[in-house]
Amino acid sequence: MKKPVIVTDKFLENLEDGAVQQTLSSLKKAGVDYVIYNGVEPNPKIHNIEAVKKLYQESGADSIITVGGGSAHDTGKGAGIILTNGNDITKLAGIETLDKALPPLIAVNTTAGTGSELTRHAVITNEETHLKFVVVSWRNIPLVSFNDPTLMLDVPKGLTAATGMDAFVQAIEPYVSVDHNPITDSQCIQAIKLIETSLREAVANGHNLDARTKMVEAEMLAGMAFNNANLGYVHAMAHQLGGQYDAPHGVCCALLLPYVEEYNIIACPDRFAQLAKFMGENTDGLSTRDAAELAIKAMKQMSEDVGIPKSIKEIGAKPEDFSLMAENALKDGNAFSNPRKGTKEDIIRIFQAAYDAS
Repeated sequence: MKKPVIVTDKFLENLEDGAVQQTLSSLKKAGVDYVIYNGVEPNPKIHNIEAVKKLYQESGADSIITVGGGSAHDTGKGAGIILTNGNDITKLAGIETLDKALPPLIAVNTTAGTGSELTRHAVITNEETHLKFVVVSWRNIPLVSFNDPTLMLDVPKGLTAATGMDAFVQAIEPYVSVDHNPITDSQCIQAIKLIETSLREAVANGHNLDARTKMVEAEMLAGMAFNNANLGYVHAMAHQLGGQYDAPHGVCCALLLPYVEEYNIIACPDRFAQLAKFMGENTDGLSTRDAAELAIKAMKQMSEDVGIPKSIKEIGAKPEDFSLMAENALKDGNAFSNPRKGTKEDIIRIFQAAYDAS
């Protein structure tokens, strides 16, 4: 890597001694030239990745370093994809559609949430259609990623909660996925237990280094798990909310989680009963179904404790959009591993339940 493009946002770039400045300092000491793209935005759009590609080509860059959370990493991955696999990324949506390697990619992570710094998922929004789609390929996995909890101590409360809930969902969905296996199960279980004991503390006091460290460990384990066992309807539906209303991904996931999983219980009630135990619920003497219901209660409690809104109405969701969003959710790459196979009408009902929540 002789000349990387640094992919980040203006806020992180301007933080004194933050992750971007530390990255640049390291490059300068090593005598490595670089250029900076600081236009990363939440729910990265096609125009973002095209701007990085243009800068990459015009500057003579040969590699990419992403600095930030999931949006930075997805922007860098998306740019890498269209640099080597064709200009129209919408044609590459799906699973293992990439034929060529991306440029060398390093990820410096600053949030404990998406796991994008070590996963094969790149999530991009088509700003014209408001459709959020996923390109899933082992070629997207960064060559090296850095997770340093001390870089996360000043992450605001709301972002800590949203990214932490994303990690929570990413530990739960692979556990009930049709693609789970004993290795991913162990990763999910440990991640859930870590989040149960540390997310509330990290939100309450961002400078609690022990809580921040446990959250980093949890989000990495969850990322490893869904890299192999995949996700489900929570993510498939959250992508529709994020694409349609440009809402924060972690918040979308948290809002949908209990309603999707309540729908999923009949597919694998024993696994939901186990989830309740991992979340600290007392299931002694309960039937499998009653124990499984406690898992849903625990999910709602976690969201409430860290300040997630009650209803998707609060992020701008409109019932008249549910039909189209349901259609697109069922086409999303994350839908195929959901434990219960649903219809468009089922998905509309789940959106409605999350809308009517109070």
